[in-house]
Amino acid sequence: MKYKGYLIDLDGTMYRGSEPIKSARDFVKKLHKNGTPYMFITNNSSRSQKDISQKLNDMGVPATQEQVVTSSVAAAMYLKGLNQGASCYLLGEKGLHEALEDGGFSITDDDNCDFVVMGIDRHITYEKYAKACLAIRKGAAFIVTNSDTAIPTERGLLPGNGALSSVIAVSTGVEPIAVGKPEPVIMEAALSKLGLEKTDIAMIGDNYHTDIRAGINAGIDTIMVFTGVTRKEELPGLEKKPTHHVADLREWMAFI
Repeated sequence: MKYKGYLIDLDGTMYRGSEPIKSARDFVKKLHKNGTPYMFITNNSSRSQKDISQKLNDMGVPATQEQVVTSSVAAAMYLKGLNQGASCYLLGEKGLHEALEDGGFSITDDDNCDFVVMGIDRHITYEKYAKACLAIRKGAAFIVTNSDTAIPTERGLLPGNGALSSVIAVSTGVEPIAVGKPEPVIMEAALSKLGLEKTDIAMIGDNYHTDIRAGINAGIDTIMVFTGVTRKEELPGLEKKPTHHVADLREWMAFI
């Protein structure tokens, strides 16, 4: 089946850390050559849209920053709908800081705040955890960019934001609100940018619990690749199967 547009995951689908996945690069290059619309949609909150598009271009993958939707951007969109200009205590990296600042939010180092917002933070400390927990116990809402327990890198699977944020959830007894895949916030942002009917779009990803569930929840077809988190051996045990599955995107080249 041919689709008119694609939503494409990054980590584990386009690359593993700094290592590009050649079949995925060739796939996107063909989309670009054919004029087929595509958007990259990622739960990675550490980089800005500009940084991610530059990383893709450096790997030979055609991408503009307008073609990238991150979980940080989704978090800013979600918070705007709740309380524009609110104060946020932030655990995260550059991409999340920039998205919230660009969204007009006040970033505070105080535990008296409206929201605790957490993305992947590879410089996490006990004190950061402590302030986040104190803020939540004072009534701040707990928002996470995503609940990924593991992220694929060239080293293997490393702890993701879901694993890190679970410390706060366990300590406070408050489960966070997630805005990244498979939640609808990030999908709605990407789908609106593609501007196509849902029946004409496919979601491509390596992680069943985030990418494929996101597509299923959004009511679009899905293409699972076995280049990242979910292994082919797990497929028979999945309750809701992806629409299609391939070893890598080289197998889908004939359909574009």
